[in-house]
Amino acid sequence: MNWLEAGRWSPYLVGAGIGVLSWVTFLLSNKAIGCSTAFARTSGMIEKLFRGDKVKEKPYYMEFVPEIDWEWILVLGVFAGAFISSILSGSFRISIEHSLWTAYFGDTPILRLLVALAGGIVMGFGSRWAGGCTSGHGISGTLQWTLSSWIAAICFFAGGIVTALLIFEVFAGGAS
Repeated sequence: MNWLEAGRWSPYLVGAGIGVLSWVTFLLSNKAIGCSTAFARTSGMIEKLFRGDKVKEKPYYMEFVPEIDWEWILVLGVFAGAFISSILSGSFRISIEHSLWTAYFGDTPILRLLVALAGGIVMGFGSRWAGGCTSGHGISGTLQWTLSSWIAAICFFAGGIVTALLIFEVFAGGAS
C-alpha cells in the first residue's frame, strides 16, 4: 500500500484508472463522466432556496434538474479523494496562496481569492458554453472520438498556456 502514500501517482496508472471509471460510468448510467453539470445543478439548488419551485420553470433547469445526482457525488468524491490522498502522503496543509503566486503577486489573500472567484466564474460560463468541462470533453468526449471534444480539449490546453503566460509574464512583469 506504499503507492497510496506517494506524493505523486504515476500518470499512466491514474489515466488507466480514469479510463476504467469511464467504462463503468457508461455501463451503469449510460452517461459520460463530467463535473460542470453538477455545479450548474448546485447553482439551481441554491436558487431554489430563495425562489422555491419557480426555478423549475427555467428552460435550463427543465433540462438539468437542480438535484443531487451521480455527477454531484463524483465532485464530492474528487474532494474527498484529494483530502484522503493528502493525508496519506503527509502533504496536507491549509493554505490560501500557492508559493508561486506569492512570489509573483505578494501574500495578499484577498487578491488571490478574487482572482480565484473570477476564474471560477469564467470557467463555469465557459464549460456551459462549450457543452461540457475538461473532464466531460477531455476524458469522455475524446475517448468516444467526438470531434467537438477534441477541439474543446485542444482549446482548453491552449487557453491554459496563454492564460499562464499572461498572468506570470505580462501582469507580473516576468519577475521570478
